[in-house]
Amino acid sequence: MLLILQLSTTQAQKFTLNDVIQLARDQSIAGKQAATLRKTNYWKYRTFLSDFKPQLSLDGSLPSFTRSFVQVTQPDGTIAFQPVSNNNSILNLSLSQNIPLTGGSIFVQQQLQRFDNFLNNTTLYNGIPFAIGLTQPLFRFNQMKWDRRTEPLRYAESNQQYIEALEQVAVDATSLYFDLLVAQVNLQIAETNRANNDTLYKIAVHKLDLGKISQNDLLQLQLSVLNAKKDLASARQTAEVASLKLRSYLNTNVANSGRPQPFELVVPTQLTEFPVDISKALTEAFANRSASIGFRRQLLEAERDTEKARKENGLNATLNAEFGLSNRGTQPSDVYVRPQDREFLEVRFVLPIMTWGRAKARTETALANQQLIVQTVEQNKRVFEQQIYTQVTLLDMLRQQVKLTAEADQIAQNRYQIAQDRFKLSNLSVTDLGIAIQDKDRARRDAILALRDYWQAFYSLRLLTLYDFETNHKITY
Repeated sequence: MLLILQLSTTQAQKFTLNDVIQLARDQSIAGKQAATLRKTNYWKYRTFLSDFKPQLSLDGSLPSFTRSFVQVTQPDGTIAFQPVSNNNSILNLSLSQNIPLTGGSIFVQQQLQRFDNFLNNTTLYNGIPFAIGLTQPLFRFNQMKWDRRTEPLRYAESNQQYIEALEQVAVDATSLYFDLLVAQVNLQIAETNRANNDTLYKIAVHKLDLGKISQNDLLQLQLSVLNAKKDLASARQTAEVASLKLRSYLNTNVANSGRPQPFELVVPTQLTEFPVDISKALTEAFANRSASIGFRRQLLEAERDTEKARKENGLNATLNAEFGLSNRGTQPSDVYVRPQDREFLEVRFVLPIMTWGRAKARTETALANQQLIVQTVEQNKRVFEQQIYTQVTLLDMLRQQVKLTAEADQIAQNRYQIAQDRFKLSNLSVTDLGIAIQDKDRARRDAILALRDYWQAFYSLRLLTLYDFETNHKITY
């Protein structure tokens, strides 16, 4: 479901992590770029497929008028400049079809030519009512055969890259979400500390009058009030910057009375328990990731380049053959009355005789590049497997960290409340109270940071495998 920010009220809107991720996929520049790139790759592939389908075309020159003096060689070898004024128009209708198996092409054509000589006021027609022809490379590299193997892989790779791009958007949005969430938590801590320190300072002033606290302790509490105010100002500025970064990434520019409406983020504490088997993760990663498809494509392209180097270093020949009918006359209909046979056969070839080792050098270079690509792909596979293994083990560890830090946070909050009550009853020192405050703040931040690390690892695993282990389904869009 498409989520759109409606900033029409003065209250801050609440957003969950899933809300922000969906907004990022729908509205962010990165998400739109991924969709545009996917569309571009789709039409590139459609263009590739169209090259293997029959192509009907009409070409020619109509009119083709010339009025000039042209050079004409005379029988005695001299040159005379004769005036010409003519129109030589031609139309050609052809239907062609590539042959991927052989790398050649076959065509059928029909042609009509008209020549008007304006100097003697005559008109002649020449035409080809029907012709069929073949162009066939011999002993040459067949580009079409290899394109039919590599281009579908390239298209499949681009489709998976689109899914990866949206998952990368989720990873980036999660990072920005927790940057703002941490800033908001720090702001809440700073506001609470300022209010508590103000209250404790007032209590300390009363205790000083009663002689239950020293001047040094009062000054220490007064310093704590000033530090709390500074921390509050810094926390506000950090939260505003983090909010601006998230808003910019989500591409939301709507403002309320000239001031952007603040986000209110929900702490994602609900973690789903689900097993992640390493062998399953590896299987899904190699089945789904564009890099896995890219490995196969790179190996094929290396094999293709080696074959190309071998075949282009030897005999290269092309067979051009055509058979049809042709005629001429003073009327267009004369072309189609009792036309004559028309044949054309040609074999063009190039045979390198002395290349000073260039042919061998090209072949050896292609073979060396193929070996390098095989080795590089093998190394990338190992790195890929290591990333999956690391991410799976990291996710399990971070899930435990979230539970431990949440318990520590609750304990620290309770301890601080007890310390605050004891201070009010005059049986706790200012130093011990300060330690309780620091422990409370540290535990709260650690709990949020543990959640951030977990959710970043969660979406990173989705990105690496393109598989949702919560629902046990491949990720598709």
